[in-house]
Amino acid sequence: MHDLTPRRRTLLAAGIGALLLPLPAGGGEARAETADATTDPFDTLRTRAAELATGGAIDPTDPVYATALAALNTAAATAWSTLDRGAGRTALWADLAPVTAPANFSLSYGRLLTLATAWTTPGATLHGAEEVVSAVVEALAFLNDTAYHPAKPESGNWWFWEIGAPRALMDVLVLLGDRVPADRIASSCAVVDRFCADPDRRTNSPSLAETGANRADKAAIVALRGIVGRSADKLALARDGLSDVRDAGRNSLFRYVTSGDGFYPDGSFVQHSHVAYTGTYGNVLLGRVAYLVALLAGSEWRITDSGISVIHEAVERSFAAVTFDGLMMDSVRGRAISRSRERDFHTGAGTTTNLLLLATGAPPPYAARWRAIAKGWIRRNTDTPYLPLATVPALQRAAAVLADPAIPVAPPAVGHTVFADMDRIVHRRDDWTLALSLSSRRIAAYEAGNGENLHGWYTGDGMTYLYDADRAQFSDDFWPTVDPYRLPGTTVDTRPRADAGSAPGTSTHKPTNAVAGGAVLRGRYGAAAMELIAAGSTLRARKAWFCLDDAVVALGTGITASDGRTVETIVENRNLHADGTPGLVVDGRTRSEGLGGAAVVPGARWAHLEGVGGYVFPGGADLSILREERTGSWRDINTGADTGGPSDPVTRRYATLWLDHGVSPADAGYAYVLLPGHGVVRTAAWAASRPVEILANTPQAQAVRVRRLGLVAAHFWTASGAAGITASGPGTILVRRRGTSVSVAVADPGRTETTLSFELPWAVRSVTSADDTVTVTTGRRPLVTVQVGGSRGHTHSAELR
Repeated sequence: MHDLTPRRRTLLAAGIGALLLPLPAGGGEARAETADATTDPFDTLRTRAAELATGGAIDPTDPVYATALAALNTAAATAWSTLDRGAGRTALWADLAPVTAPANFSLSYGRLLTLATAWTTPGATLHGAEEVVSAVVEALAFLNDTAYHPAKPESGNWWFWEIGAPRALMDVLVLLGDRVPADRIASSCAVVDRFCADPDRRTNSPSLAETGANRADKAAIVALRGIVGRSADKLALARDGLSDVRDAGRNSLFRYVTSGDGFYPDGSFVQHSHVAYTGTYGNVLLGRVAYLVALLAGSEWRITDSGISVIHEAVERSFAAVTFDGLMMDSVRGRAISRSRERDFHTGAGTTTNLLLLATGAPPPYAARWRAIAKGWIRRNTDTPYLPLATVPALQRAAAVLADPAIPVAPPAVGHTVFADMDRIVHRRDDWTLALSLSSRRIAAYEAGNGENLHGWYTGDGMTYLYDADRAQFSDDFWPTVDPYRLPGTTVDTRPRADAGSAPGTSTHKPTNAVAGGAVLRGRYGAAAMELIAAGSTLRARKAWFCLDDAVVALGTGITASDGRTVETIVENRNLHADGTPGLVVDGRTRSEGLGGAAVVPGARWAHLEGVGGYVFPGGADLSILREERTGSWRDINTGADTGGPSDPVTRRYATLWLDHGVSPADAGYAYVLLPGHGVVRTAAWAASRPVEILANTPQAQAVRVRRLGLVAAHFWTASGAAGITASGPGTILVRRRGTSVSVAVADPGRTETTLSFELPWAVRSVTSADDTVTVTTGRRPLVTVQVGGSRGHTHSAELR
């Protein structure tokens, strides 16, 4: 089955620096000079690799390193005090027995890496301790003799054998250098040659070519194997593996893809063929490439493939686009949302570190922008700050950026992005961002397996993530305590669900709907739609979202089910943290329901949750409200062998707003408006003035108009019309008329059409600009024809007069 990224995160917890990749010593640019002919290139690269892991000759009295050194000391002290150094030992650590289990020997190497890092790092308590280095060398021999050697057949999950264990092993050997006897270096190289011979193929399935993050991981391992074993061929193999020289670039990390794993031109990143995975696998790929660029710079094995511009472009197009003030959005983190030791701020910190490391070897225009972006993230995120999460070498880079007045603080991005190739939408404003997680027959609703993400059933069914001043909203024990049946934005059948992914191996759930995605108008406004075909239920619905300047309008229609169960649409389910008591006002009345208090407000017109914003219900709605304390544990949602969460109970408070469609509804619908950051008065005024008009909310079309903007946005489910726009078939259309100028954006998120035509209700005399796929017949009733076939749901644009 699929591989297990959690191991990468576990290495960070167990062995400092696995995901938050460290940076070269000194804070300067990656060295590009060619080594002197008398310099041994393998010694040069080993020294550099050690610096990348520890920071090199740092000043341990510099207070910038205090927290990182303390974290390293704590982890190393725990590993050292519990290491079994007895002659008759059967495992290195009692909690990692039997040592022959793949997860256990892989994690054992991770803990040895922690000890080796502490032994090598100036200022660490165990720095230079003879007893420590001797014990680590003996432990390496024990693992090689007992659990991880070439004669062993792979068992359990392949990842431990081919990536987890060899990466940590090679890192340890780099740090220990000549303290490891030559015969033990040779035996370690032999086991890596057995299980990670090259970056190109899966060892336990040689016909399977490695892609994406797995290929990048293996390239880094093979490069370190080349350094440790002094093999020029292995170093060349690692470099060439990034470009997939073996298969003529078919699986190169330095090319855009249009299907399967990798980076797409629109910024999407997919792994496991159909999972939106920028935040997890994509982050690993970015980090490994950054590491190899820095490691191999100036050597005869340096990376020269011009296609690395794909990675350079991805920093902003793929990563910054789904990062909010240093937080990696959960909508692109897959099953990692269930890992207690890998929350959005951990992954976001890894992205910041990887970005700054890649900047050391990037063209100056890229590097300058990335440093400004990173500086903005670090400055703004004071809830879960970056610096305490960074390793010693990562701090070198970050501290240099923060101290440099010539590097500006990049402001938050503003705009609307449709990631058509991974069914994700991101709508950004100055002080809030809404992320939308969709799914289709192309992109999975969720991934689960090996005990991970047990309750992720509805995370891809239109879940809305609101990011605002409360940056701890999703990291503060949200996932183990939120009601998984009531995720914001979703329409759900309330049937009981069994844990997903409790069996060995990982798997994904792909629904059967075609429509998921939308269009973006001039990078600022957007419309999105998703047809809901629920798993294990007869529930069907057509859902749409219209993203405007200060509001997001959510519409639902055709909500139908026949299973004899209640169907609900969740407007909000807000984490109030451990003791939050924000005021809730509905139609001007402060609600007095305490914890555990539920109520239904008939015909509610608007609501306001203190510190969050407003909610408007055009036409009125019977609004269900609930304040409650919910208790759960990370173990409830993740029982993975190496990523399973603690079983300690955690309790958080929630404010939940939802619309009850009743039992087995027939053609039910809903309409509500999210007003992030609005106060009570402003929310009430918005509800009264109705600046957004709902033009249609039927199974044929869903559309809104904003007269102040001259904007009409619609999704047509069939050939139909709204606001004078008549469409020939299904598709998403946005039109903005300002004076004599008309802007048009069109997409076919269902990818079912070849051509989409529509009439406009205003006269058009000329075409100012248009994509090659757009033709316009001008006149009193202009006809716009768009060749949408083969465009994979992307937006087509035109400017008319």
